[in-house]
Amino acid sequence: MLPFLIVGGVGLAVLLISLIVGDIFDHFEIGEGAISGTALGIAAVVFGAAGVFTSQSGLDTIWAYVLGAVFAIAAYALALVVIKRLTKTSDGAPLSAIGLTGVSTSPISASGGEVSLDGPGEIERRLAYSDEPIAEGLRIRVIAHSGTRVKVIPE
Repeated sequence: MLPFLIVGGVGLAVLLISLIVGDIFDHFEIGEGAISGTALGIAAVVFGAAGVFTSQSGLDTIWAYVLGAVFAIAAYALALVVIKRLTKTSDGAPLSAIGLTGVSTSPISASGGEVSLDGPGEIERRLAYSDEPIAEGLRIRVIAHSGTRVKVIPE
């Protein structure tokens, strides 16, 4: 029973790491996402749980390994399918904010600040910077977009 607890515990750790840091196997680009840390974590947890339940039911140890492996493979395949479907439905690259107008919600300088933009889908404040200081509450226009930050000028 100890091997099942260890594998299940490692699987839980991989799931927690994937939740906090993101999928750890995304950086390796193996087989177009065929290996997923989240799916491996799920499979390991299922293997451990199935092994513990099977060994506690009085069946031979070999059946615990066989049933654990079968359930783990099924859980891995199901998790991959769900993850790929969720990935396909994500928005992907953010829309460009160049040309949008808004209001500075904090003082903006070359080192940073925040703006609230008037564009579609702009429901949160964005980090912003400007070559010249801009006071809070002034209308601004976005002239460049770099990641989640925008470069603005007074309107």
